[in-house]
Amino acid sequence: MVVLSYPGLDLLDKAFAVGMVSFPYIPGLLSFREAPLLIEVFQRLQRPPDVVLYDGQGIAHPRSFGLASHMGLLLDLPSIGCAKEKLVGDFGDVEPQPGSTTPLKLGGKIIGAAIRTKRGVKPVFVSPGHRINLETSIRVVLKTCRGFRLPEPLRRAHLMVKGIRSQGGISPTGK
Repeated sequence: MVVLSYPGLDLLDKAFAVGMVSFPYIPGLLSFREAPLLIEVFQRLQRPPDVVLYDGQGIAHPRSFGLASHMGLLLDLPSIGCAKEKLVGDFGDVEPQPGSTTPLKLGGKIIGAAIRTKRGVKPVFVSPGHRINLETSIRVVLKTCRGFRLPEPLRRAHLMVKGIRSQGGISPTGK
């Protein structure tokens, strides 16, 4: 996990944890698998964030309660799901220019948005998790993108994990 300043997006804090997961992989129940380690990481931070972006879903989830919703509730922090793939719902065309959005709907209800963060790449799927609305979620994601598909907090967290793996700290399987 990385904590960045806003609006400068300077690194303020970072933490990670390595451990074995005890819950099996079951589609739609990712938070039961990942939440224990994420809580451990959060507890290691010296500077807790004001809002958290998760590489996962908020309410745009088969049970309307994805990883961002679970973690936001457990930590009592505003949380946003920003996923690379959609799990549920339908959306229309997203214009090619960065910043373009289109609603993600399920059963006629807006549950999130498909957002173009960079020209020539697939959109990301943003949905509120906890203590935040969709409009603010979209604004936070767009304001934290710096020319890449993923917002900076998620991109830097991915880069940190990649660096730890390359140093032999962890493997993709957690061993």
